[in-house]
Amino acid sequence: MQWLQICRRRLIATDGILTVLLLAGLLMVAAVSWAAAAPSTQLAEKGEALFQQKCNSCHTIGKGNLVGPDLKGVGTKRERAWLESFIFAPDKMIAQKDPIATQRLKEFNNIPMPNLGLSKAEVDALITYLEGPTEPEHHGDSPAQPLSAQAKSPAPGDPVIGRELFIGAVLLQNGGPSCMSCHSVAGTGVLGGGTMGPDLTHVFQRFGESGLSSALQGLPFPTMQGVFQAKPLTPAEQGNLLAFFAQSAKQTAEPTGSNFVWIGLGGFIVLVGVPQVLWGKRLKGVRKRLVGGEK
Repeated sequence: MQWLQICRRRLIATDGILTVLLLAGLLMVAAVSWAAAAPSTQLAEKGEALFQQKCNSCHTIGKGNLVGPDLKGVGTKRERAWLESFIFAPDKMIAQKDPIATQRLKEFNNIPMPNLGLSKAEVDALITYLEGPTEPEHHGDSPAQPLSAQAKSPAPGDPVIGRELFIGAVLLQNGGPSCMSCHSVAGTGVLGGGTMGPDLTHVFQRFGESGLSSALQGLPFPTMQGVFQAKPLTPAEQGNLLAFFAQSAKQTAEPTGSNFVWIGLGGFIVLVGVPQVLWGKRLKGVRKRLVGGEK
């Protein structure tokens, strides 16, 4: 009987030790999990900030397609290695005719995703955010509708004011350069516009109303971000330019952006040719007297 009591005490003591060890193990696992989750959360937060800054002008998460595809669930649809390569250098992937990149390019009006100049660390943060359980924002109790399904009402704003903004007759409120300094649109006069950027005559058709509206809001293209990051277009300017591009999409005239080149070449010829015609013979006469020793 005494032996049984001794064994019972030892079992109770052993159970207590095992319980303490089990609790300690659970606490250690929880601490390790928390330590691992903290950097992941911070990485996702950094990725969210990058998405808002670099991506949301062309993409949504759960709200439908814009210039580019809706990225909800993209982390499960594409392998991480492919996502890393494409986000880091989309231009390279397209040039190499990657089948997925080529197919997406065709699906979205042949508008290529620009190279955003992201670092490997930024790409990692962005993918971590996209792989997370991100839900689209909802306004009120009604579910969010895809932007592509929204009513296609006429573009807001005044196309006449939009044209003035485009050619620089009306200055942009925040000090950005006029669109015409880099782009051209058919019917904007003899000069037409610059040739550094693409012709925008039919940009409304290529992007669609919702896509172009979003692009004007964020100006996601790397060259434009460097110029307009601190000088964004105001909502009124966006609406007026959107209306102008909607109107210019109906133009049938050829863009005249190349007139800058021809006018510059013509001016050079005039500057060089006119002095040659006016003073060419005089210079030859002086040269003859000098060579012949005449005084």
